[in-house]
Amino acid sequence: TTHYLFIVVVAVNSTLLTINAGDYIFYTDWAWTSFVVFSVSQSTMLVVGAIYYMLFTGVPGTATYYATIMTIYTWVAKGAWFSLGYPYDFIAVPVWIPSAMLLDLTYWATRRNKHAAIIIGGTLVGLSLPMFNMINLLLIRDPLEMAFKYPRPTLPPYMTPIEPQVGKFYNSPVALGSGAGAVLSVPIAALGAKLNT
Repeated sequence: TTHYLFIVVVAVNSTLLTINAGDYIFYTDWAWTSFVVFSVSQSTMLVVGAIYYMLFTGVPGTATYYATIMTIYTWVAKGAWFSLGYPYDFIAVPVWIPSAMLLDLTYWATRRNKHAAIIIGGTLVGLSLPMFNMINLLLIRDPLEMAFKYPRPTLPPYMTPIEPQVGKFYNSPVALGSGAGAVLSVPIAALGAKLNT
């Protein structure tokens, strides 16, 4: 019980760290224009945190639990903005849970082999998270309308949203985001696991 209470506290704090690492990624206007940054930061944060606490408890399922806490915490933030009069789509909640389930499945299928969890699970997260989140963003109404009609009060002038040049970024932000996320998630997760031993 103590272990899981500890994970709750750290998962909430890691969510705050994720937001501070790239505050704009939770907002619809910038989630579209910064998809690669979104993919790399979210893949990295999920794998590092989940691997660390999954090895800490040794229980397959911890990664999904960790991702669920982050999801709930972000939905609370979404509700807070909504209560202030902003539209429902103003905050984009990242889809962490399916990728975390793949990480747990890898840990379980490899008989709790931490190296396999890091290499195989980290790669699966890096490849899957950008795809799940692209689908998530496609379900949101016009992000440019959000950006200009509901500007954030804390948005500095130099970050004023501009229309993204659709089709000019290798024509595939999902492919680029997946590759970058997969490549970076594994070594960083390995570092986190090494610090845990």
